[in-house]
Amino acid sequence: MSGTKTTSEKKKMMLFSGRAHPELAEEVARHLGIEVVPTKAFDFANGEIYVRYQESARGADAFLIQSHTAPINKWIMEQLIMIDALKRASARSITVIIPFYGYARQDKKHRGREPISARLVADLLQTAGADRILTVDLHTDQIQGFFNGPVDHLFALPILADYVGAKVDRTKLTVVSPDAGRVRVADRWCDRLGAPLAIVHKRRDKDVANQVTVHEVVGDVKGRVCVLVDDMIDTAGTICAAADALFAHGAADVIVTATHGVLSGPAADRLKNSRVSEVVLTDTLPTPKELELDKITVLSIAPTIARAAREVFEDGSVTSLFDEQA
Repeated sequence: MSGTKTTSEKKKMMLFSGRAHPELAEEVARHLGIEVVPTKAFDFANGEIYVRYQESARGADAFLIQSHTAPINKWIMEQLIMIDALKRASARSITVIIPFYGYARQDKKHRGREPISARLVADLLQTAGADRILTVDLHTDQIQGFFNGPVDHLFALPILADYVGAKVDRTKLTVVSPDAGRVRVADRWCDRLGAPLAIVHKRRDKDVANQVTVHEVVGDVKGRVCVLVDDMIDTAGTICAAADALFAHGAADVIVTATHGVLSGPAADRLKNSRVSEVVLTDTLPTPKELELDKITVLSIAPTIARAAREVFEDGSVTSLFDEQA
C-alpha cells in the first residue's frame, strides 16, 4: 500500500498526483518516504477527463499535487476532478499542493468589466472539496485571503538566494527588482545576502499583453554583478528588457532568478539571445526541452514542499518553516 501511518495508526498520509508535472510529485514522495498513489487518468475523445484511484483513500489525509502548467485550463480541471474523487472516496482531509497557482496575476480589477480570476480558482477548489492549499510564491500575498481555509504560502527565496550567494562575490553583488511590485521580495534578498538594492522602473501597455517599456534604473549598478529577482518568467519580456537596462547602466553581469519558469511563447529565443549569464529557476513547473541550456539552472523545490506537507500531516508548525525562510 502507498502512504504512511502515524505511530498511533489513526492517521494515514497519502500523496496523489495529476499528470501535469509527475516528476516533481515523485521527488516529493521520495522526500516523504512514501509512494505516489497509483491513479488511472485519461482523456475521452471529446476532451473530458477521467480519474480513478487504484487504492482506497477512506480516512486518509490526502495530499494532491498538481502544478498549473500549460495547458493550464486542462490541469486545473483535472485537479478539481481529482479533489471531487477524493471527497467521494471519503478522504479524511484534502490538502491541494499547487506549486504554481494558475491565474495568480488576475488578482484584482485593473479596469471595469474585468474578472478576478485568482479568486475564482480559489472558489472552485473549495467547492470541489479542498480543505487546505499549500502553494509556493504567490504572485501577490492577498491571494491567500481568497480561499476560506488554511493557506500555507511557501517561499523559494532561501533556495535561490543561497545558490547565488555561493557563486558570486557578495561584495560585488547588487539585488535588483524588475519592477516596483517586487521590491519587498528583493529587500528580503538584500537582507539574506547583505547586498544593496536597485530597482528597474517599467511601464506596461495596458492594452497590449506582455508589452513593457523600461524607463530607468534606480540605484548603483555600474561594475556590479546584478541579480534580477522575480516570482515568474513568462514570455521573458520584462526580464530581458530589465537586463538590457542594467547593462546600459554599466552592469558587469546579470543573473536572473525566478521561482516559476512559465517560459511561454518567445521566452526561449529571448533568453538564448540575451546577455544574461545565467537564469536560475525552481522546478515548480516543468522546463521545456528547448530551454535545457547551459545558462538555465533548475533547483529542486521538492524538499521544501515535502517538509511543509509533513508538518501539516503531523499537526506541526508550518509557520516555523516561514520563520526559517524569511
